Amino acid sequence: MSATLLSALAAASLSLGMHAGLSPEVSSWDASQPAVEQPEGPQPAASYDPAEDVKTIDGVMKALYACTAGPPGQARDWDRLRNLCHQDMRFLAVRSDGADGAVVFTLTVEDYIMHNKTYFEKGGFFESELARRTESFGNITHVWSTFESRLGSAGADPYTRGIYSVQLLKDGGRWWVLSCSWDMERPDNPLPEKYLETPVGGE
Repeated sequence: MSATLLSALAAASLSLGMHAGLSPEVSSWDASQPAVEQPEGPQPAASYDPAEDVKTIDGVMKALYACTAGPPGQARDWDRLRNLCHQDMRFLAVRSDGADGAVVFTLTVEDYIMHNKTYFEKGGFFESELARRTESFGNITHVWSTFESRLGSAGADPYTRGIYSVQLLKDGGRWWVLSCSWDMERPDNPLPEKYLETPVGGE
C-alpha cells in the first residue's frame, strides 16, 4: 500500500463517519460528539438463525444488509457478519481520486468492524437493496446489488446510493462471502437505469 493511500486512509478514519467503510459523502454526523451509551443489561437475543443466513444467496444478501442496520444507540451483532464471511474475505471501498483515477481501501472483516462500529451504533444507519443481478458458475456467484443508504432511522430520506459487487463461494451446504467491493453514485457517475430493477431470474 502506498504512503499516499495510507495517509488518505488514516485521515478518513479520523475525520469521517464511516459509511460502509470510508464514505466521504457523510456529513451530518459529528464525530466529536460523545458516543451513545449502550442500554444496561443483556442485549436482545438474536432474531435470526446463523445456519439459515448462509443456506441461500438471498439469505446471505439479506443478512449482509441487516447486520449493519439499526437506530442510534443499538449495538450491532457483529458475529452475524463474521458468520457470513470467509476467513480470507476482504471489503474493498472504491473511491474517486478527484481526477481521472480511483483509490481502493482494503479492509479485513475486523478492520471493517473497527472502522464502522461506533459510526453505525452512534448515528443510526440503514441500507435498502433496490435491485439485484446474480450470475453463477459452479461454486462461484457474483451479485450486483444496488443500494440506498439512510442515516438515523429507516424512514429517513436516503442520502446516497451505490452498487455492491459481492463475490460468493458455495461450500457444501452453505455460502461464504469472499469479497465485497462498492462505489457510490456521483454527478459524474450516475446509476444506470438497468441497475435500478431486478431482471426476471435475477440476471
